[in-house]
Amino acid sequence: MWTGFQPLSVRRDGVTLFARQGGPADAARTPLLLLHGHPQTMAMWHRVAPSLAAARRVVLMDLRGYGDSDRPPAGEGSAAYAKREMALDAVALMRSLGHERFAVLAHDRGARVAHRLALDHPQAVTRLMLLDIAPTLAMYEGTTEAFARAYWHWFFLIQPSPLPERLIEADPIAYLHDGMGRRGAGLFDPRAWAEYQRCIASPGSAAAICADYRAGAGIDLEHDRADRDAGRRVTQPLRVLWGSEGVVGRCFEPLKLWRTAADDVSGRAVDSGHYIAEEAPGEVLAEVAEFFDREG
Repeated sequence: MWTGFQPLSVRRDGVTLFARQGGPADAARTPLLLLHGHPQTMAMWHRVAPSLAAARRVVLMDLRGYGDSDRPPAGEGSAAYAKREMALDAVALMRSLGHERFAVLAHDRGARVAHRLALDHPQAVTRLMLLDIAPTLAMYEGTTEAFARAYWHWFFLIQPSPLPERLIEADPIAYLHDGMGRRGAGLFDPRAWAEYQRCIASPGSAAAICADYRAGAGIDLEHDRADRDAGRRVTQPLRVLWGSEGVVGRCFEPLKLWRTAADDVSGRAVDSGHYIAEEAPGEVLAEVAEFFDREG
């Protein structure tokens, strides 16, 4: 899947982060960072990354707790998995490669990291495209029965340790099938699916995933509320895409909600479910060409 992409790693505060980069290092083209979602890895970008790297430098990172990146202890309040920490990981990675400013394309949990990255590091992020999320705080505050039933994992993973960890570790592949397969396991490339299976079964994965979601329902919401109270908003151009067959568009109004959190928002539904980059790669590539090429 990764012909032309160089593997690399960077270490920040004792956590080793796995990444790949490819494409021309053209000073006229802003580098593009790709961040994946749960319970996936950078492999989710295999249908779009090669085409993106034909025109610009593309960097892919496994978030801490996922893929081949480290799974550090959660710490008090799962603070090690706060999106603020993950955003710092992204900045450290890009700076280690010489990129002080970059654009971001992100899905699911990675898109929540990208949201925090844009807020905390506006000098680093030029523009961002987020796939199939609404703002985390808005989604929790607007939770309905329909959403809770569809996104059951949000509420399962935040249960006190060790309940969810124990159940996932009993059969991690079953958890993967239950979390992703319900939404169409047949749509995934066998090579990518094999990567998702390998990584979900890696030691420490269950604890890391739970810590990610506990942070999302705890310290991340504290940071989001502090931003809202202080009037801090995303100021960079923001494009949001959501699947017409997905839960986010069915249970929320993504554009309306993002316009309460960002100044310059555009976007639309695409003919897809949740896994847009794997279900509708052509639409993602077209949107990237139109949106990111505005800045070079």
